[in-house]
Amino acid sequence: MSKMDKLDKMFLMRKEFMSALSAHVPNAYPKLPIDLSSKQSQQHFRDLALRGVEEVFEALQHLKNTKPHRVTEITEPVDVEAFKEEMVDAFNFFFTLLILMDVDADDLYKTFVMKDEIIHQRIKNRY
Repeated sequence: MSKMDKLDKMFLMRKEFMSALSAHVPNAYPKLPIDLSSKQSQQHFRDLALRGVEEVFEALQHLKNTKPHRVTEITEPVDVEAFKEEMVDAFNFFFTLLILMDVDADDLYKTFVMKDEIIHQRIKNRY
């Protein structure tokens, strides 16, 4: 067996968490892969996506100088570890969405590379 790369390991870890959660909380996740054409699946998918967005907002609460209209600057240090932890929480929800869609590390990488090429072309073409 070849050495698992970090992205593969992250997918495996998330799948293991999802399995453990499902063992303790029946129906925590819909049957895999999710059928994005069904109303119930779309609602579940949206709920998970919004939970990820909530985690991003929790991370943003650690940033104190984000208001452009504020004249004074808050000088207390940002709790970078807490910020990263909230971002990982968000990432885990988004990771779950990918897994529910039956996306694996290879699929994600291929799509990432394809989109990266597109956004670089946009810059080059003054999109």
